Amino acid sequence: MTIIVHHLENSRSQRILWMLEELGLRYEIKRYERDKKTMLAPPELKAVHPLGKSPVIEDTSDSGRVIAETGAIVEYLVDKADGRMGAPANRTAALNYRFWLHYAEGSMMPPLLLKLVLGRIPLMGKRATKRIQPMIDVHLDFVERELAQRPWFAGNDITAADIMMSFPLEAARSRAGLDASRPHTIAWLEKVQARAAYRTALEKGGPYAYA
Repeated sequence: MTIIVHHLENSRSQRILWMLEELGLRYEIKRYERDKKTMLAPPELKAVHPLGKSPVIEDTSDSGRVIAETGAIVEYLVDKADGRMGAPANRTAALNYRFWLHYAEGSMMPPLLLKLVLGRIPLMGKRATKRIQPMIDVHLDFVERELAQRPWFAGNDITAADIMMSFPLEAARSRAGLDASRPHTIAWLEKVQARAAYRTALEKGGPYAYA
């Protein structure tokens, strides 16, 4: 009995491998490569889930249940691990946990993705990305202020909220201005990438441009 991770190279699904390593849950990886021209996921993923995107997991211990969407998968894994890496007992920390768990994809990723897509359009795309960067800077400044107050996003301990925030911040460091001018965020990112579970997931996952 194990979890099958349908893992797309250079994608959000790297977070799922990392979380599984942190939790010590058994899993297998089925790898997919992006189309070299479009950089989109291959059509084979639609056979797993109608959206044809990654990450997607199959839980063979639960009648092959298929779950998509990173946040939904993360919450499913927290439940499967009896609450480990889930919401802390402290109410303030629990509220922080829920906020950052949803903020990662709901607020921070959209402008980062928009900048990536528009940046591939000649001339007009480059002009458009200049207008998007100030929006991203608002998020980066917000994150920096928050991480100046505590070691992890929810509080004193690492949680699934940190797992969720890793990809947007890695993407921001790669292409959206996250640098040493925001030292608390950089320190958090380096702390994350130094974790044994993160390094093991990276070795197992294959190509990942953001580490």
